[in-house]
Amino acid sequence: MDVENVIQSSSTSKKGGFRACTFVLALTALENIGFVANLSSLVLYFHFVMQFDLSASANTLTNFLGSTFLLTIFGGLISDSFLNRLYICLMFGFLEVMGLLLLFIQAYSKKLHPDPCSKSSCLKGGDAVMFYCTLILLALGAGGVKGSTAALGADQFDQKDEKEAKALASYFNSYQFSITVGSVIGVTIVIWVAMNKDWYWGYLISLITAFIGFVILAIGKPFYRLQPPGTSPIIKIAQVVVAAIRNRHVPVPQNADELYETEDKEAIAHTSQFRLLDKAASVRRGVDPLPWRICTVTQVEEVKILIRMLPIIFSTIIMNTCMAQMQTYSVLQGYFMNTHIGSFKVPSASIPVIPLLFMAILLPIYEFFFVPLARKVTGLPSGITQLQRVGIGLVLSFISMSIAGAVEVKRRHQSLKNPFKPISLFWLSFQYGIFGVADMFTVIGLMEFFYREAPKWMRSLSTSFALLSLSFGYFLSTIFVNVVNSVTKKVTPSKRGWLEAPDLNHNRLELFYWFLAILSFLNFLNYLFWASWYKYKTDASDAAATAQAKSAGIRSAVLPADED
Repeated sequence: MDVENVIQSSSTSKKGGFRACTFVLALTALENIGFVANLSSLVLYFHFVMQFDLSASANTLTNFLGSTFLLTIFGGLISDSFLNRLYICLMFGFLEVMGLLLLFIQAYSKKLHPDPCSKSSCLKGGDAVMFYCTLILLALGAGGVKGSTAALGADQFDQKDEKEAKALASYFNSYQFSITVGSVIGVTIVIWVAMNKDWYWGYLISLITAFIGFVILAIGKPFYRLQPPGTSPIIKIAQVVVAAIRNRHVPVPQNADELYETEDKEAIAHTSQFRLLDKAASVRRGVDPLPWRICTVTQVEEVKILIRMLPIIFSTIIMNTCMAQMQTYSVLQGYFMNTHIGSFKVPSASIPVIPLLFMAILLPIYEFFFVPLARKVTGLPSGITQLQRVGIGLVLSFISMSIAGAVEVKRRHQSLKNPFKPISLFWLSFQYGIFGVADMFTVIGLMEFFYREAPKWMRSLSTSFALLSLSFGYFLSTIFVNVVNSVTKKVTPSKRGWLEAPDLNHNRLELFYWFLAILSFLNFLNYLFWASWYKYKTDASDAAATAQAKSAGIRSAVLPADED
């Protein structure tokens, strides 16, 4: 029996760690080559090939991306409840590859392209059906993959082990770096091929790289620590709510030690927030501690954690609304600017390479220089807290949007003054560069925050929360565009909204950017309140040790020195 345990332990020790993560990071880079290239160029494809007008092109892209990131919740929920994260990633990867195949076919066949018309969308009949089926497959596939990939990589590290806890913090930086590397290739090589050769060549490259990525992920199966799916997060949450309602007449004991708890190595310490939910762990006489009747303190605290997370999620939505503009209107701006470097013409859709290069340079500096230095000061594995990282990103986001408005004033003024001498495309690098750094801090901070704080039974779902914020941001962008147009056309002399004119030079895009900058600043103030209100999860054993230390400190302060 001892020999068997030694063999099993040895086998387990060979799994996980950064070696297993290599396969996950390879997929992340290869899949994002096509995803980010499409994210940057689809607005132009919709406008010039599929014959959507400017607003419809922007809204179609933001709705597509919003749906993609919303569906990460679906992928995370399934991988937490039914299948392990590897199988879920491969299953949704098949759907994404099929969507890319349909996109390639429609871009290749001129018969599937609509003729120009005066409507906001010229698609109709079978062409429209194929177009929207393609977007649905892409959104469902990419959403499911992104909802399970990050957690699959993070599962390769044990948070209870101090060395692996530090490696986990490094993993999220590596995960973002792999996204950045794939994105740089996508917005340079793939977009250049798509816009200078033909659109279908770009989509073919995206199809091939994504397929190779999923093959590599499957090859890595022998090296993974695969977490078995557990009880559905929805059921776990429902059990606490139902038990609290059933026990609504039961008084909550003043001493938290009297609440129901089991001998759980991963027990979470009780907190005083949301005391109403403590009724779910209040023991009634003569009632057996069965599910749906009585829950453990740990299960109740896990639901409290989810409630505390919600304001953090909502506080990052405005920033992601700003990001949507970088991938829609800023790309359209670039199309009407001077895109030449000497004799070389830079595709306007490649301008997002600027923030990506910033991230590619800053991520290693942050990981290898800032984090070790900050660890010595704070003692935290990640250097600074995850919520501090998010706060830095929110500050930089409203600075970026303020600059974006100023750059648009300059671009528009020069274009109206002399349309044959537009300003350089690289004026956009100011807003893109600052926003790239903001995105680096915010996305990594959110993903690590949700993974570390969330209950073990919903880590795929929780890492999807960072992408859920992206989803809401893209949908809110569509709403803002429509509302701003609806309101401003009533007060402008031309009776057109700020973003309704068919020519970008006759729009007031700078006012829209400044509107978002003001909202971003107000949102940052809102975030400060919720971040200071949030209480980080504490293990019950850590809480007991802290309480004991405090008690000892109080006794030593009260007792005379000679009574030690």
